[in-house]
Amino acid sequence: MFRGGILLVGLLLASHAQAGGHFDVDDAGTLDPGQCLVEIWASHTDTRPPLNGQHLGPACRVGPVELGLNFDRFARSGDRTQVFSGPQVKWTYYGQAADAPLSAAVAGNLVFDVTHGGRNGGQFLLPVTWRASAALQVHVNLGVDWLPGTGTRSARGGAQLEYALNPTWSVIAEYNRAFNLWTTRAGVRYSFTPLISLDVTGARIGTGSDKLTSFFVGLNYEFTRP
Repeated sequence: MFRGGILLVGLLLASHAQAGGHFDVDDAGTLDPGQCLVEIWASHTDTRPPLNGQHLGPACRVGPVELGLNFDRFARSGDRTQVFSGPQVKWTYYGQAADAPLSAAVAGNLVFDVTHGGRNGGQFLLPVTWRASAALQVHVNLGVDWLPGTGTRSARGGAQLEYALNPTWSVIAEYNRAFNLWTTRAGVRYSFTPLISLDVTGARIGTGSDKLTSFFVGLNYEFTRP
């Protein structure tokens, strides 16, 4: 399935951006009022030849919701470059306080396949976060994706554990199903400051002979809107 082209792989990786950075599973939080965020990440996936991706995702808090845009580019030798873009919106309707023990949100986005004439797909997501302790957070997602062009729908869902070793280092592990494919991911987050962090993770996508390995490096920068 993967080896025949980059469309499905690109959609799978681009859908990470609609969740939490390059992660498959999103938390239920949104930015504070007046805050903005820019997420930048790059990926390398061991298709044959390898698939490389880049992502840019700015977002800002506007009233009660977080609004964002996503731009994704994927390319490998011998194939046409794949480009996706689209808006997203997220609303934390329960447990908005930063220290709330339980939070829940609703999120949605559109994904336009720019390479193939702007055919659109999308995602609807219900993220829930449980703050089990000051150091441990558990994130659970349920939702649905639909493919650009065909509109084919598939359920998605997964769980993530995020554990802060100290104010600087965190470890993250997750297990998620999207586009009928399972992904296992683990990695670390290093916080240069409370507003700037770097994520480095590895993932295994799929099962059997079609299983792929991906590596990601992501930078997150939060700032106050002028």
